Amino acid sequence: MKINRLLIFVFLLVQSFLFAQTKEVLFTIDNHPYYTDEFTRVYNKNLDLVKDDSQKDLDKYLELFLGYKLKVEKANKLGLQYGTTYQNELKSYRNQLSKNYLNDSKVTNELVREAYDRLQQEVRASHILILVDEGASPQDTLKAYNRIIEIKKRLDSGEDFIAIAQQTSEDPSVKENNGDLGYFSAFRMVYPFENAAYKTKVGQVSKPFRTRFGYHLVKVVDKRQNRGEVTVAHIMIVKPNVSDAAQNEKAKATIDDIYKKIQQGESFESLAQQFSEDKSSASKGGVLQRFGSGQLSSEEFENVAFSLVKKDDISAPFQSQFGWHIVKLIDKHPVRSLDDMKAELEDKIRKDERSLLITNSLAKKLRNKYTIAKDAKALAQVKKVVTDAFYSQTWEVPANTKDGNITILTINKTYKVSTLVFLNFVYSQQKSNIKTKPLTKLVDELFEKFTDEQLIGYYNENLENEFPEFRYVMDEYRDGLLLFDLMEKEIWNRAKSDTTGLMSYHRANLDKYQWKKRYNVDILSSTDKVTIEKAQNFLKKGKSIDYIKEKLNKDGKVNVMAKSGLYEEDYDVLSQYSNVKPGVTSIVNKDKYYFVVNVKDTKEAGPKEFIDCKGKVISDYQQYLENNWVDELKKEFQISVNNDVFAKVKQQLVK
Repeated sequence: MKINRLLIFVFLLVQSFLFAQTKEVLFTIDNHPYYTDEFTRVYNKNLDLVKDDSQKDLDKYLELFLGYKLKVEKANKLGLQYGTTYQNELKSYRNQLSKNYLNDSKVTNELVREAYDRLQQEVRASHILILVDEGASPQDTLKAYNRIIEIKKRLDSGEDFIAIAQQTSEDPSVKENNGDLGYFSAFRMVYPFENAAYKTKVGQVSKPFRTRFGYHLVKVVDKRQNRGEVTVAHIMIVKPNVSDAAQNEKAKATIDDIYKKIQQGESFESLAQQFSEDKSSASKGGVLQRFGSGQLSSEEFENVAFSLVKKDDISAPFQSQFGWHIVKLIDKHPVRSLDDMKAELEDKIRKDERSLLITNSLAKKLRNKYTIAKDAKALAQVKKVVTDAFYSQTWEVPANTKDGNITILTINKTYKVSTLVFLNFVYSQQKSNIKTKPLTKLVDELFEKFTDEQLIGYYNENLENEFPEFRYVMDEYRDGLLLFDLMEKEIWNRAKSDTTGLMSYHRANLDKYQWKKRYNVDILSSTDKVTIEKAQNFLKKGKSIDYIKEKLNKDGKVNVMAKSGLYEEDYDVLSQYSNVKPGVTSIVNKDKYYFVVNVKDTKEAGPKEFIDCKGKVISDYQQYLENNWVDELKKEFQISVNNDVFAKVKQQLVK
């Protein structure tokens, strides 16, 4: 069975590290040495993860470690390390891991604290926007600024905010919302906008401020406590896939019937288990994972869920874009503690405009950490080839730049950056629509930005040398990715495509793939014994399910419900019967419900056809292949274990 790459082997599970031990060769695979320090480190790292003392046996652990390295050797032998997907995923993982090192912890912690404090509140605000590009000319910028200043004066003199918003705001949505943005919290707006909203008092209008969209004025209408998260259960009838009035009416009728049964005192959880079409939650009585504002795809569902006040409150049926629902409140949860949210907030900050504050701080530290040498002559040559076409975003890097290979920047005396790299950087910055003039000043400004970028890039490339723990994680993840790709090629895909092997395995292990006795049935249920007795009589007379429901569900009450299908003998209420035969059963009671079953047909216990259990056979066959894999690899590779060195390792580890 496929597993997540990050869980491919227990060696990858915990990122805690010990100082490296003295290195000696523990074993070789085809003359490739593997050392004691790695074995010791991964053994100690995973020691607390295993609960079975037998798994701590060093001889067995050596076999496990050797088998793991054999698979990695096989992957390298097949050239999987050169695969494009592998290379891209390794690069992506390194980029993700490096984010923990490419920041300024002090600035990050300050931003985390600020964001957390803001998450305690939701702000409702309206705004007026005057559009102006980030790279607009000084003239256009001044024009937009003067307009927003005039608007602010009008507001200060007492004019109505909504009326002025309708007249002046260049936000396209103003026609529909009069500038009202509703309630929001941290990370929902661009950072400068968020700052203005949280720093402005309720009922007041902010000073003009600029974002990448232009100049804004924000009026704070209200601030309320963040409503946190909520846990609810629901019963759902799925919206029909086609626009069929009859089908839609049937779905609504079903949810209404269920709601009537709830009002009659029947169990929400039991009804969810029987009738909810949300398969992921029905078996759990309809309970969903807790969520907060904006975390679901349905605003209607969220609003209803948060509107419930007391535990066990139940909503009336309502419709979302997914279907019809009834919601029951399980619990409400306040905003989590800072410790619980810290990692999540750090991740959001890295993806937000706030990250520029961290990047700028890191670059400043790196300027002090590393030696930087700028070639003034090379920079002067660049200034000669950058033209006014930059401002119209039509400038091109000269095709035959004779000075292209001249070093323009040197970091730590060894890392050299050519003029051509800087020229390409200048070319890319045209998209930013920068209007700095004259050109010499523009190039100087871009060179400082370029230097910061190169410093951070140099630091990033050397993380393995600067931080041993970073190197350890990357080595282990590199091996884990290879092992995943190898297993996909040698085990998972092989098992899926080996039809002959699968069929043979199925025949050889037929005792594992057996049907229990099955029944084709109609199952009727009611909380009222008299009603279910009437249903039983109708069934004995050969009446249809529709006929029975029509006769027994009257006066707006749903007294009986039914479901039909082919079920094994231990399914739900069928397990209450000791001797099921074709025909109508006796009445049984379970979980405050009365049941009667119409058994239309029976199928005896027996072996499953391959097509009926193909998924399970593939999974079992994959496990079978994997269990015999290491033995095959031991025959393919030359292995030599240094037993004297291993004896010393065991002595060190048992102390």
